[in-house]
Amino acid sequence: MPEPIRLQKYLAQRGVASRRGAEEMILAGRVTVNGRIAEIGMSVDPQDDLVAVDGQALGQQRDRPVVLMLHKPRGNVTTMNDPHAARTVSELVKDYPARLFPVGRLDKDSEGLLLMTNDGALANALTHPSSHVAKIYRVTLRGTVSDVEKEKLTSGMELDGRPTQPIELRVLAEELDRTVLQLILREGRNRQIRRMCEALDLEVLRLKRTALGPLKLGLLPAGQWRELTPEEVRRLRKQ
Repeated sequence: MPEPIRLQKYLAQRGVASRRGAEEMILAGRVTVNGRIAEIGMSVDPQDDLVAVDGQALGQQRDRPVVLMLHKPRGNVTTMNDPHAARTVSELVKDYPARLFPVGRLDKDSEGLLLMTNDGALANALTHPSSHVAKIYRVTLRGTVSDVEKEKLTSGMELDGRPTQPIELRVLAEELDRTVLQLILREGRNRQIRRMCEALDLEVLRLKRTALGPLKLGLLPAGQWRELTPEEVRRLRKQ
């Protein structure tokens, strides 16, 4: 059973406004809870309380399809239940009143943008091999990366007996002890970037997904989540 949360935090999670913007909306009398004008500092039960903004009910999460953007930190396994894992992504959304599951995967040591949803049709569409939704990663490698190695990353290589699709590559930083690349993939093979780097004897120091289709992780803190706005979901479905 989810714990009550502050109203302004709830509005921010629902994508209505930032917390500061939500406070201003509450002070302006634009928000009601169960038909009564809301007040700053009050808490709501997302499962049972009916919150409305300008007379438009938001609806309880348990009764509607929902998509969250989660900033997965390193160390959390992308699964909802694994008795052998110390930490899973399910722990990060345990207070959400709808049962959610991850869309695709980020391996334990990777971090960044991960979608969580209860919309099976959307999840299947985004993860189907024919979707080709762009995924952008920031990859930090130990040492320097040669032009030949960059070419092999971009042109593709054989994994599991078949070639990978071409990858877009941009150099973000080059130093003696590390190289930072931006890689854009349009397929989702298991641990693809790590396996390609291992094949070239490149050591991955950090791997972070920063964007998925039209969505950007932005400044969302690690371990935190927010609900996508209706416009973001619309653009995602269009992908």
